[in-house]
Amino acid sequence: MTVKDSINQWIDKNRQAHIEFLQKLVQLASTQGNEKEVQENVAQFLTNLDLDVDVWELDGERLQKHPYFYSNRVAFENSPNVVGVLKGTGGGKSIILNGHVDVVPEGDHNQWEIGPYSGEIVDGKMYGRGATDMKGGNASLMIALDAIKSLGIRLKGDVIFQSVVEEESGGAGTLDAVLKGYKADAAIIPEPTNMKIFPKQQGSKWFRLIVTGRTAHGGTRYHGVSAIDKTFIVTEHVKELEKVRNERITDPLYDNIPIPVPINIGTIKGGDWPSSVPDIVELEGRIGIAPNETMEEVQAEMEQWMKRLAEKDDWFKDHPVEVEWFGARWVPGEIATDHPLMDSLISNFKEVAGEEPVIEAAPWGTDGGLLSQVGDTPSVVFGPGITNLAHFPNEAIEVEKIFEAAKIIAATIVDWCEID
Repeated sequence: MTVKDSINQWIDKNRQAHIEFLQKLVQLASTQGNEKEVQENVAQFLTNLDLDVDVWELDGERLQKHPYFYSNRVAFENSPNVVGVLKGTGGGKSIILNGHVDVVPEGDHNQWEIGPYSGEIVDGKMYGRGATDMKGGNASLMIALDAIKSLGIRLKGDVIFQSVVEEESGGAGTLDAVLKGYKADAAIIPEPTNMKIFPKQQGSKWFRLIVTGRTAHGGTRYHGVSAIDKTFIVTEHVKELEKVRNERITDPLYDNIPIPVPINIGTIKGGDWPSSVPDIVELEGRIGIAPNETMEEVQAEMEQWMKRLAEKDDWFKDHPVEVEWFGARWVPGEIATDHPLMDSLISNFKEVAGEEPVIEAAPWGTDGGLLSQVGDTPSVVFGPGITNLAHFPNEAIEVEKIFEAAKIIAATIVDWCEID
């Protein structure tokens, strides 16, 4: 029997304990600022495996000095990071297994058919906020680690398991782990990909556009200039930029994604009185960043594009749209499709699942960009969660996929780190 066969058998024999542990994690409402209890459970799990465990609250002072830091807070009480290291014997490549425990709020409970923190299993699916995004993926990582450790498999390279916070808010947890020195030769992030393999992840950044007009009495509105009317021109101009940017993307990994790097206008605020011509409108939105772009390049392109409004309407010659960059940002990332980690992951997927994996680009950002660009750790995203249930009411994950992903990840760890 091969080592991988032994791992698969061990995982099959030890399902129930891991299902119950995941249920416990899902039942803990680990929204922003409330991650401590779930992290204590994760830390205890890693301690039981006799890993070197590090638990710390994020260093807000350190983070604020970094240009890629974003969070709506700078103090992180009750929101610790947890890292467990399985030390190798030496001479092998290291790997990071990165997952976040923070979840988005559950929203209107009336839209949930099953309680949002129940962890209840119905027809093979476990329900609850965070089940698919991404505590189920984290469970796959922990199952893989448990199998390797329980079977006494000695690896040459280090395995660094990171249970981080703040991914949903901009990635401060992973960024702080990188700044603390946790880096490796490669990384796997089990975000909800429907078992697809994502070697590329787009980034994004929030922007604000300020459109000015000239106020006047509504009864003589022809003496004023409506900022709302001018906003219609601006939004069409933004759509044209989106079209131009996406026409440049020819990578086949984006073939099944209708708009690889969208520009979304999320809020509009304008006018202060029904009988007055509005003189200011603010638009806030999010621009996608392709894996081969930098944030700075994208910012510059949008700012230049807004200046071209003067070619469409003379008003903008003397009243240009102001562009501001604020709030959340996610760094893009990619790993070469022929990277050795990709080769191993694909091979093990075919062995376990009995079919070819689907390889695509991620339609959203992940912490992989921070690991790749700040931590110099090439990262691939692959996980068991259901993509179109993340952040939705009735969020759920197929339990069977958790164990299938665990087998694939465990085999990939063995290949990558090498058996001593």
